Amino acid sequence: MVDLNAIASGVNSVWVLTVSFLIFFMQPGFAMLEAGQVRAKNVANVLMKNMMDWCLGVLIYFLVGSGIAFIAGGLTSSGGFSLASAFAYVNNPDDWVNWLFGAVFAMTAATIVSGAVAERLKFKAYLFYSIALTAVIYPVVQGFAWGGGLLSAGGYLGQAVGSAFGVAGGVGYMDFAGATVVHMLGGIAGLVGAYMVGPRRGRFDKDGNSVPIPGHSLTLVMLGTFILAFGWYGFNVGTQASVLSVENGAFQFAGATLGRVALNTTLGMGAGAVAAALTTTYLEGKPDPLFTANGLLAGLVAVTGAVPHVTWFGGIALGLIAGVQVPLVYRWVVDTLKVDDVCGVFCVHGSAGAIGTWLIPVFAVSGFSLAQFTMQTLGIAVITVWTLVTTYLIFKLADVTVGLRVDEKEEHTGLDSSEHGIVAYPEFVESFDETGGGSPTGTADGPALADGGENK
Repeated sequence: MVDLNAIASGVNSVWVLTVSFLIFFMQPGFAMLEAGQVRAKNVANVLMKNMMDWCLGVLIYFLVGSGIAFIAGGLTSSGGFSLASAFAYVNNPDDWVNWLFGAVFAMTAATIVSGAVAERLKFKAYLFYSIALTAVIYPVVQGFAWGGGLLSAGGYLGQAVGSAFGVAGGVGYMDFAGATVVHMLGGIAGLVGAYMVGPRRGRFDKDGNSVPIPGHSLTLVMLGTFILAFGWYGFNVGTQASVLSVENGAFQFAGATLGRVALNTTLGMGAGAVAAALTTTYLEGKPDPLFTANGLLAGLVAVTGAVPHVTWFGGIALGLIAGVQVPLVYRWVVDTLKVDDVCGVFCVHGSAGAIGTWLIPVFAVSGFSLAQFTMQTLGIAVITVWTLVTTYLIFKLADVTVGLRVDEKEEHTGLDSSEHGIVAYPEFVESFDETGGGSPTGTADGPALADGGENK
């Protein structure tokens, strides 16, 4: 006799593996996006950081991080935990598929940070932070939101909000695929890291005005953007991990849910790009390609937590809001806070993730709920405070132990040479401009590009 449940389970496992591979493909997307936005003399360094995010990160997350997530969930709810149960996945083959699915999300959070601190952070210091993020910082938030912990309906905060609003069973924080758990966390961590390491030499003049330092390849930026958009279907649609079930002796396919998630993912990215292009046209007189690419990504981030919960109109609205805020928030970070966020990770991942998740109840299919809106607000606050405090402490510890920043000469020469003894573009290495600026013909600072997007 055919076991329908066994078939459904097998199909779902293959689906989870497939989307995990698709999410992994976002790693080269991040690598290309960031490589294009730095100068040629720092490309190998940023690529190496992206590679180590994955290679070192998966080891740390397997040995430590996934267990910490389980513990964080148990400690902040009435469910409790045991160390044996927390790390049982290590020797249980039945858990390894789901572990991989969790790992690709953790690695995404880690990779976001490298774009904010590019071109001046020591490689050792970056690895120091990357280990901390995949071992503790991200797993704790994962446990809070997705591991039955503090922010879940059964968690202490979820129960408190439920009691305050008379909702039996508590109110759980909504973040379907990680707009805040993954992206906002990474964006805030990047902002803190960029603040602590300080701006690149020459980024601000003596009066404190920002001076553009253009990246070396718009082509790589656009390639990375499209790769990320492709992988994002795995990120969002793949979070619907159960696509086949058995009811009343027959298979049931989750087509409607998958359709809503895929539709809102697509509408969000499109709206984000269009909104960013229109906003830069209004502000600058011309549509900016780099801000448009970042608007597309911000639209994706904004809908990532919302895709199964909001109407298609909500998907467009969240994308539009995210796209509009990208150039505005970026200018605020650079001009007001004086933080040199090289790839604009805060406006793309931090603020967009927070806004999109906060507004879920406003555009919800089920209608507005004040209890849910309150829970969204508190959840964002919890994740923000945790990330700010832990990131600051880890970067401070890295500064004390290995040092945060390369010296002035190494920064001028380029981190490819000083940190790795290699250059990504040897044909550009002719001579060094003593002022540290680029050359129209191309030097280790990279070929001249028109100023634009997040390099403004």
